Amino acid sequence: MPVSCIMVGCGGGLLCVTPPHTLYAHLMIMVTGGAGFIGSNLHAALVARGHETIVVDRLRDGGKWRNLAHHAPARLISPDALDDFLDSHPPVEMVFHLGAISSTTARDGDLVWAANVALSQRLWAWCANRGVRFVYASSAATYGNGSAGFNDGLEGLDALRPMNLYGWSKHAFDLSVRRMLTRGGKRPPQWAGLKFFNVYGPNEYHKGHMVSVVKVKYDEILEGRAPRLFRSDRAEIPDGGQRRDFIWVDDLVDVMLWLLDTPGANGLFNLGTGRARTYLDLAHAVCAAAGVEPAVEFVEMTRSLQGQYQSYTEADMSRLRAAGYGGQFTPLETGIGRYVRDFLRAADPYR
Repeated sequence: MPVSCIMVGCGGGLLCVTPPHTLYAHLMIMVTGGAGFIGSNLHAALVARGHETIVVDRLRDGGKWRNLAHHAPARLISPDALDDFLDSHPPVEMVFHLGAISSTTARDGDLVWAANVALSQRLWAWCANRGVRFVYASSAATYGNGSAGFNDGLEGLDALRPMNLYGWSKHAFDLSVRRMLTRGGKRPPQWAGLKFFNVYGPNEYHKGHMVSVVKVKYDEILEGRAPRLFRSDRAEIPDGGQRRDFIWVDDLVDVMLWLLDTPGANGLFNLGTGRARTYLDLAHAVCAAAGVEPAVEFVEMTRSLQGQYQSYTEADMSRLRAAGYGGQFTPLETGIGRYVRDFLRAADPYR
């Protein structure tokens, strides 16, 4: 029999009136952010496995619904109804908590704390009390300027200095997890935090200014312009020489499915490729995928990013490897080629 899945997001939507306990006879998986970028790609993979899915997310009045168009959920629930749903004693086996306010330029600290920290703490406690497995999204933004390195162990958290509100909120929950584990209280039977690095791929089109650099550069090429990159704000780094760990979204999904299949894997894990690449590499790869000559225009960094810009990130993947994950990560040129060929050039670019 297929396992049912519930996806819950910090985005807004349609509230079904059928009580959840009348719909489900099997164990379920809850995924927050199920209609968002990463969540909808995970949702598609779960559907491909034969799982029945239910999404709780805010679709609003934009095109976000298209992220689910090829794999419509059995049910759509508003995040405002999440507490009532959890109180109804649903037979949930596992929670993938991906929903968050993810903008690196967010300014409302109260709202970000409520969405990224307090909700995460409630879900952790609910999972711990009910014996439900729990996987949550942290972020490479917790590493700040990278001066403390990119080691994902809980023991190194105190040295990290995130440079923006979003990164700080993710760091705050990582610290909260460490406190809960140290105090010896109830914990989920499986827990894993995933520090996502720079993710790109289909179904990110609703993200506005937070869309991946790959999509932005491709759009600039379609407009007949050379891809634009920020000039470096650090004297030791040349223009275009800023380096990030860019990861294809399918690689994230593969790791999350591995966690679903590996209940003994616990810990805070980086999730990148383990190899930093320059923005110039990225721009040239987009040009190659689009079939145009490589050409780049450098522009001044926007004021909102000055002093908050990560010029270097590279995931240390040794902890995930030690936990038993053996999958291979997609090279940048290969991932960008797939994205452009299979999605951005397609009449329907959604997964």
